[in-house]
Amino acid sequence: MAPAGFAQPSSRPIILEVDATEAARQVFHAHLTIPVTPGETTLVYPKWIPGNHAATGPIRNLVNLKLKAGGQTIPWRRDLVEMHAFHLTVPAGVEQLEVNFDFLAGRNGTATTDKLAVIDWNTLVLYPDGNPSDSLTYTASLKLPSGWRYGTALPVAKEANGTIDFLPATLTTLIDSPLVSGQYYRKVELSPAGVNPTHQIDLVADSAEALAIKPRRIEQYKQLVSEAYALYGARHYRDYHFLWTLSDAIDGRGLEHHESSENGTDEQTFSDDTIFKANAGLLPHEYTHSWNGKYRRPADLATPDYLVPMKDDLLWVYEGLTQYLGWVLTGRSGLLGPDESRDGLALTAAAMDNRPGRSWRPLQDTADAAPLRDNTSRAWTTLRRSQDYYPEGLLIWLEADTLIRTKSGGKLSLNDFCRRFHGGPGGAPALKTYTFEEVVATLNAVVPYDWAQFLRTRLQSTAEGAPLGGIENGGWKLVYTPERSELFKASETEGKFTNLAYSIGLLVDNKEGTIIDVVPGKAAANAGIAPDMKLLAVNGRAWSPERLREAVAQTRTASAPLELLVTNKEYYRTYRLDYKEGEKYPHLERQKGSADLVSAILKPLVPPPK
Repeated sequence: MAPAGFAQPSSRPIILEVDATEAARQVFHAHLTIPVTPGETTLVYPKWIPGNHAATGPIRNLVNLKLKAGGQTIPWRRDLVEMHAFHLTVPAGVEQLEVNFDFLAGRNGTATTDKLAVIDWNTLVLYPDGNPSDSLTYTASLKLPSGWRYGTALPVAKEANGTIDFLPATLTTLIDSPLVSGQYYRKVELSPAGVNPTHQIDLVADSAEALAIKPRRIEQYKQLVSEAYALYGARHYRDYHFLWTLSDAIDGRGLEHHESSENGTDEQTFSDDTIFKANAGLLPHEYTHSWNGKYRRPADLATPDYLVPMKDDLLWVYEGLTQYLGWVLTGRSGLLGPDESRDGLALTAAAMDNRPGRSWRPLQDTADAAPLRDNTSRAWTTLRRSQDYYPEGLLIWLEADTLIRTKSGGKLSLNDFCRRFHGGPGGAPALKTYTFEEVVATLNAVVPYDWAQFLRTRLQSTAEGAPLGGIENGGWKLVYTPERSELFKASETEGKFTNLAYSIGLLVDNKEGTIIDVVPGKAAANAGIAPDMKLLAVNGRAWSPERLREAVAQTRTASAPLELLVTNKEYYRTYRLDYKEGEKYPHLERQKGSADLVSAILKPLVPPPK
């Protein structure tokens, strides 16, 4: 039964009309027509957004909320505890409620510039409380700025007079089907003509030049589609859209959906190979989520609506396994070469192996407490730990893969787990939930082992070092040398910082000299330097990234200690660092006499085109 105040969901759909013609001003106008019956009722603004793992619904950006019914204004009041809920009374004789509000797109909302916009439907809807999102049908329409084109997985009914009308969809499907639009748009076909399901990249950018994706990149993304199908053995979507914005004016984005993904990188992504390499794993990661996260989902994340809190204890599967499989598919598709893929693995391993916070906080807690995460500051990340279920999850699943390969004599691998766990008949989107016990049972069905103990040990450990068994079982060893890998350089360029975490234990913002983070136990922290201080000079001369790196390199032979002049608010102080080991950057070193399983894992399943 529908709650009092609303008509049965099957009677009439909710009409949603969105006017995005003021996208350049970061203003979107929403008008909803909602079937109702008289009585006390509640409207809800989506709060727990799938893929965000936290209550991130941008309710602060909703303004100008006005309700009307039967020609009269309907007063409303926000719930005093649940701030995403609005209470109202529908007058007698009224059959539909007219709802108008504006959404102010900004840092915590939809991404827009003068030339492009992303439409996230969860920012533009209200829904009747008490109804599962699968039971509510919405018929949406969208008006874009003149001349803009778009890409979306949401099926279109028709286009006329500058308005796009979409086919009716459940609220679940609507919110799971964002749209990218812009003045500069390009569609890149990844599936051969006449082959279903279709796969395409929908590019929107801040300039026409930014859309110039190289032919070899297109071939690599075609290979990605083929490799994913070979890995999972089924597809759980009607068609798939890689929605991709190219802009320096908005934050980088990555959000998974069942039949599409939101991806955002710099405007120069296709013209600058360094930027491309730094983002090479983005699309493989988000694409993997169509299987791992959307089709297969932890039971506690499969909530009936957008007010029920999500429980994140299995994020080391949802995100950690996706991080691993995304790394694998990035290598198998050729988006990164074998050496680059190993360099990326070295960066992950080193970051997790230099986390002093692991001595008090187990990996499981980083997943359990995911809704508490604070993305506004990177200060003390190594001590606090953050979303480590991503990178450390990769290391755990790599180790599981190497164990399966070793114990089966090379006959089986995590590929076999994926076909069992993520396969099935395929076709239209579907949801199949799982628990910790099913993950363990599926691993045991591939190769019998005490997988429950294997996983619990790594999830609950407060050991000093990261779980590097997968790298070591795979025939490699984590080492540190004075040379930066090209991927390390790319990560610094993308992050706009100088990373000396593995030598003196310091990360510095390149523009302002602000100290982003220090690693407890290393020279900078031991000397008394802390995050949010500002570096002014190195050994008596004005600081620069090059000068700082050179000074660290010279500590091997210098007789005097490394001196850093730092300001802490209005106070100035020179810190002398007790450090003599020069530059240190992570790499993987091949271990002779052992099988190279890491390279075997990265080997394509589908022969790439010549």
